[in-house]
Amino acid sequence: MIKWIGAFIGFFLRGFVGAILGFFVGSALDSLFGSGTGRAQSVFSDFTRPNVSPADFELNLLSLCSIVIKADGQVSQQEMDYVRQYFVGTYGKEKANAIFRTFNDINKKREISAQRISSFLAQRTRYEVRLQLLHFLFGIAQADGNVSTPEINKIREIAGYLRVSRQDFESIMAMFIKSADNAYKILEIEKTASNEEVKKAYRNMAKKYHPDRVNTQDEAIKKGAEEKFKQVQLAYETIQKERGIN
Repeated sequence: MIKWIGAFIGFFLRGFVGAILGFFVGSALDSLFGSGTGRAQSVFSDFTRPNVSPADFELNLLSLCSIVIKADGQVSQQEMDYVRQYFVGTYGKEKANAIFRTFNDINKKREISAQRISSFLAQRTRYEVRLQLLHFLFGIAQADGNVSTPEINKIREIAGYLRVSRQDFESIMAMFIKSADNAYKILEIEKTASNEEVKKAYRNMAKKYHPDRVNTQDEAIKKGAEEKFKQVQLAYETIQKERGIN
């Protein structure tokens, strides 16, 4: 809207050239204040990055769910049920159905791109929220009882587009794929770490993944944050028992 006002004022003051300049200045203001979407943005929101609206977030989240479900070439009913139950439990049946209908309409018109969606979210969500997104995607992959290699690779690809560090990715993956060193991977330390290093790592991870840090209105992400925080606590308790740490 602002860009057209700018073009009109520019034309009135400087003719055709002024209209062009006014249009571009107005476009810049549209981007800054969100006029083109009808949603004003605070310049202080999310450390100067514009927040994604709830509706946009839900649709993009569902798009990423679809990508993970199709990653191994098989559409698992358990994984689909996991997503549906999650959306219904979080948003209610009526709203969840509306989200699914909108998603299906969009899906028919254009191809879903992991890079485009993830890059969009990376620019508009805080790092803590993106970590919980990965946690949720791994939950989907595990819903049928097995996290396949193609699913891991696809989530790893998404993590890269979301600008999530390798260590954080490995930490979240360790919560879903069992191995002898899982507890250490979750705390992002080596098995050779000293007891003091273990305690320090736990304090850092507990602070990093505390649900309060997510600071989002999205209930699905809040639940994921709480689950991940419990996994960090469990990992530390496992190492405590193994080493006899008080």
